[in-house]
Amino acid sequence: MMPSSPELKALHVPATYGEPPDGWTWSRLDDVSEGVFDCPHSTPKLTDAGLYVVRTQDIITGVFRADQAAHVSDETYAERIARVTPSRGDLLYSREGTYFGIAAEVPENTRVCLGQRMVLIRPKPEILDFSFLRYWLNSPIMAGHIHGYRDGSVAERLNLPTIRALPVLLPPLATQKSIAAVLGALDDKIELNRRMNVTLEAMARALFQSWFVDFDPVRAKLDGRQSPNLDPATAALFPDSFQDSELGHIPKGWEVGSILQQARLLSGGTPKTDVADYWNGDIPWASAKDVSQCGEAFLIATERCITQRGLDKSATKMIPEFATVIVARGATTGRLTMFGKTIAMNQTCYALDTKVEAPFALYCQARHFIERMVLSAHGSVFDTITTRTFETTSVLLPPPEVLRAFDRQAAPIFQQIRASLRQSHTLATLRDTLLPKLLSGEIAVRPVGP
Repeated sequence: MMPSSPELKALHVPATYGEPPDGWTWSRLDDVSEGVFDCPHSTPKLTDAGLYVVRTQDIITGVFRADQAAHVSDETYAERIARVTPSRGDLLYSREGTYFGIAAEVPENTRVCLGQRMVLIRPKPEILDFSFLRYWLNSPIMAGHIHGYRDGSVAERLNLPTIRALPVLLPPLATQKSIAAVLGALDDKIELNRRMNVTLEAMARALFQSWFVDFDPVRAKLDGRQSPNLDPATAALFPDSFQDSELGHIPKGWEVGSILQQARLLSGGTPKTDVADYWNGDIPWASAKDVSQCGEAFLIATERCITQRGLDKSATKMIPEFATVIVARGATTGRLTMFGKTIAMNQTCYALDTKVEAPFALYCQARHFIERMVLSAHGSVFDTITTRTFETTSVLLPPPEVLRAFDRQAAPIFQQIRASLRQSHTLATLRDTLLPKLLSGEIAVRPVGP
């Protein structure tokens, strides 16, 4: 911990907060923590499997996403926990980079170590509830407060003395736990929806794999067997033999070519950022960042919206719902999602809109060929996907009637995913509306716990 001095121990309360309710006090983070620990200042060597290493991008939602996290060996893990071993009740806090100033809880029964640009916060449990602290650090109040402490000339960052001196609002401990419980119930439902959607999408992609990669219905016919889980009309759409192609053996009569034979390519555009009446409208506008952060089959909400005037002054057009949107340049080239509603987008993305009325097959198909497409792209710094990339990358082109048959089976799955995402968006909006009201005492909660 940093040594104590009048200057170092100064407490700077957020200017936007006002007066706390009776019995609520202020403290510095280091005074209510057992420790604020920096990460090792080295880049860990990643492995394909093993224990988790937490990076800033793994906690951008305020929750550690193990499904997106990287792994390290046991040896690297041991090196990186020499100073402190993260455990339940600790917070992971991003101190630098695009996603700085975000806190997430160390999940239960999960061994993690700190990646670069990360800090571990261990609150004193008899004074400060760790879940309440997460909500406080992620609140708009603190987001506005830390904005004034950015000291990075290129990458934004918070230094350790600044983090240790962050102001913490302290309601009575029982009230902290009640606030965390109210907000946590909403977050738990959002997380449950996310996990359900992961399972649902895996089901749809497994069906795609069976039909269009492993060619199970064709092999069944070739062997004189009935195709499992296929009605006779759908089974009849598949041939009973294979042919050679540049992609290897494919079903007889199917084609290989550009995806643009079965999809329209749509591009985006960005209005001038310094024109005030172009922004803060009611038309959702997606960027590469929105697509990259989505992590879901559908993008249904964006960080920014534009006005009709902004749309008119941009090269972009409204992209229809169910179009597959792909990041075309930058560090996240190849990330993709579907638009869950009609959205405009910027010039760093392309959209594929089906010509054969099979949007869900197109999405799964893009998931399948995107890695090969990115490898064939050429860029000086980052890989860049161009119109030429789509034109020259060869993909399997099943007959439209087979693609539409897939969509008839997959549509209920994807519609359920979209409905779940919409519910989660509503719950997140409710949580974000309640958060400042609970933290200000405007909405009182009944204390729980001892």
